[in-house]
Amino acid sequence: MTRRFSGARLVVASHNAGKVREIGELLAPYNVEAISAASLNLAEPEETETTFSGNALLKARAAARASQLPALADDSGLCVDALNGDPGVYSARWAGPSKDFGVAMRLVHERMAGAGGGERAHFVCALALAWPDDHAEIFEGEVHGHITWPPRGTRGFGYDPIFVADGYDITFGEMDPARKHKISHRARAFAKMIEASF
Repeated sequence: MTRRFSGARLVVASHNAGKVREIGELLAPYNVEAISAASLNLAEPEETETTFSGNALLKARAAARASQLPALADDSGLCVDALNGDPGVYSARWAGPSKDFGVAMRLVHERMAGAGGGERAHFVCALALAWPDDHAEIFEGEVHGHITWPPRGTRGFGYDPIFVADGYDITFGEMDPARKHKISHRARAFAKMIEASF
């Protein structure tokens, strides 16, 4: 049975400042304070699962147990058709230990050039909402589009500057955040979570 969220504070189980900011903006209309895992000095668990939902669940449960507060974790990534779905769940790893997404975007571009097979891609987001007693809910969202090169725009984070959503001619990196929040993979997963749990 779906559990309703009734608290005023929610730990965002991420050390990615861009992701924490985006989730905080999505939560703002619901009068919920987003607290980053980094601000609580919570360790980042190793992402050992092979699916977005598995990794999100692992991170949310670890943060909820450690903080004794409900926690929300996001696992998301870019899936490129010509690369058989890569980088996928390893999207952050393609950025290397320094989390340099300039490197990751260049790697996508180089591998796509070698693979052929078009520019189609999609972003996936799995959100896991967990409580300290290990109860959890999972919500997934996707947005489809294509890869463009070179990168364009300085808004957003991660692979946003090379992704153009269907029906648009600008990248997520060029898009106004409020507009992106209406159509992104994270927004779609978030809408499902709000409907079910808030």
